Amino acid sequence: MPDKKIYFLSDFHLGAPDAAASLVREKKVIRFLDEIKADAKEIFIVGDLFDFWFEYKNVVPRGYTRILGKLAEITDSGIPIHFFVGNHDMWMKDYFQKELNIPVYFEPMEFEFSKKKFLIGHGDGLGPGDHGYKFIKKIFRNPVCQWLFGILPPQIGIGLANYFSRKSRAKTGTTEEKFLGEENEWLIIYSKEILQKQHFDFFIFGHRHLPIDFKLSESSQYINLGDWIKFFTYAVFDGKKVSLQTYDK
Repeated sequence: MPDKKIYFLSDFHLGAPDAAASLVREKKVIRFLDEIKADAKEIFIVGDLFDFWFEYKNVVPRGYTRILGKLAEITDSGIPIHFFVGNHDMWMKDYFQKELNIPVYFEPMEFEFSKKKFLIGHGDGLGPGDHGYKFIKKIFRNPVCQWLFGILPPQIGIGLANYFSRKSRAKTGTTEEKFLGEENEWLIIYSKEILQKQHFDFFIFGHRHLPIDFKLSESSQYINLGDWIKFFTYAVFDGKKVSLQTYDK
């Protein structure tokens, strides 16, 4: 339908910095989701929904009841939701697929809507530099390492993960985010490299925590979704263009 829109949002980091602050943010995300149900054709959550998530075989991390219930309600109503793992919730297995009917993607994916081509991903580990994180990501994604972590009792494993998560700059939202210029923004560099091989009308990423709308060429646009810690920004595709917007309610 022409009046239906596609929504993109990322980086909620639910669980950080503490339960009370996270709950306020979680309720705001839910208000937003309730408001867009009327005209949403599809919804993309582009990573770091949680500040930490690990699926044990028979244990799901405590909390997040409201957001998980809302996602189930939306997919049950017939609106597709797509989820991309981020660097904070990369240890997804099959909970979202089986319980919420939400496909989970571990790498950037291509989509086409209204004859417009999209490349969508969280954005972590892409482009030049950040070699330390890229090395750590390989370890975290390694099935043996995930199995070793999984044999820890949940109380120890989740406690350990939360400790390291609190050390992360990204979750706090206290560091002032600044645009580094197109020559230094890794995801812009990555998008330009992709454009040399294949055309996309829109590149949509999260991870950076800074809302960015950058014109790569006359026919290609890079969007970074910002976050829901400091900026409360999201993107909307109306069938012709993608616009970056702010939710201020």
